[in-house]
Amino acid sequence: MPAIPSVEAMHSTPSGASSAGSPVVARVEALAKAYGSGTGRVTALADVSIGIRRGQFTAIMGPSGSGKSTLMHIMAGLDSPTSGRAWLGDTEISALGDTELTVLRRRRVGFVFQAFNLVPTLDVSGNILLPFELDGRRPSSEEQAWIDRLVDSLGLRDRLRHRPHQLSGGQQQRVAIARALATRPDLVFADEPTGNLDSRTGREVLALLSAASQDYGQSIAMVTHDPVAASYADRILFLADGRLVEDRGRASAEQISAFMLAMERAA
Repeated sequence: MPAIPSVEAMHSTPSGASSAGSPVVARVEALAKAYGSGTGRVTALADVSIGIRRGQFTAIMGPSGSGKSTLMHIMAGLDSPTSGRAWLGDTEISALGDTELTVLRRRRVGFVFQAFNLVPTLDVSGNILLPFELDGRRPSSEEQAWIDRLVDSLGLRDRLRHRPHQLSGGQQQRVAIARALATRPDLVFADEPTGNLDSRTGREVLALLSAASQDYGQSIAMVTHDPVAASYADRILFLADGRLVEDRGRASAEQISAFMLAMERAA
């Protein structure tokens, strides 16, 4: 039975500085999450410690039930850990209440989902500006200039008055990406962002996410089961049975597939 190689995961320092010299925008320490109790208790995460650096495109991979979505939800403030701690920047989000978490997600976290999650009654412009609307304010002149840049770079200028149903899947995901980046969040979470797209459109979306990281310095954490999608990332975290088993840099789709196969055989 092939053994899974073990690489020590990066443990963020409390100061927030990474070993590569870039600040850490999100981190968790000794994170654990369990559901249920007694004989029905299920451990989703066990003693996970990682940090995500500014401008880094990170893929989170693992078989079904490995804990990758749970990890993302806790780091995004959508779920709370059973034990351990989580930070966004210098803010310990695992210590915040529901109201504070709602404000934090609105202002400091962006989301890109497999199902796009656009508001059908709003046009493209309204969907992009939704985070500001929910925050009860209009974009500043600097923010509006940034949004205009996003709209042009994503090819949405001619679609601003279209509703979601008038757009292709790829165009809808571009709108979702623009919305996620509009507030220049500390971190963007992408949950299987190419799951509802054909291969060519999926590659275009992945290239856009990669460009957002490289060109705009945006930190992105993407949950995916697709080795091709993960090959666009700067860093790949592999989870199995709620534990981090591998933390490696950029790899080809073939290398990622081989490692995932080794994980399955060793399970």
